[in-house]
Amino acid sequence: MLILRSVALFLVAALLEIGGAWLVWQGVREHRGLSWIGTGVLALGAYGFVATLQPDAEFGRVLAAYGGVFVAGSLAWGMAADGYRPDRWDVTGALVCLAGMALIMYAPRGD
Repeated sequence: MLILRSVALFLVAALLEIGGAWLVWQGVREHRGLSWIGTGVLALGAYGFVATLQPDAEFGRVLAAYGGVFVAGSLAWGMAADGYRPDRWDVTGALVCLAGMALIMYAPRGD
């Protein structure tokens, strides 16, 4: 059950961080205005809070593992929001990152 909670928190964190960064990007680069930027900043702040809810107490481990989720999530966001089409190397790289995330977070430890 802890693994499912952890995965769900990673997904929420990715939605908030990637979505927040995308909103700021849209506000600045696409000239959509301060409301987009402000909403993005709020989402980025919420991401920071969600990361603290992970069951693992090790900050470095949680943030390192989240990096793999961020990579895969960023590609998925680009596909959904901007019509980006990853090539096989993008997909392979994202899978390697997710495998790394799983090793970092969920490998058995003798702690």
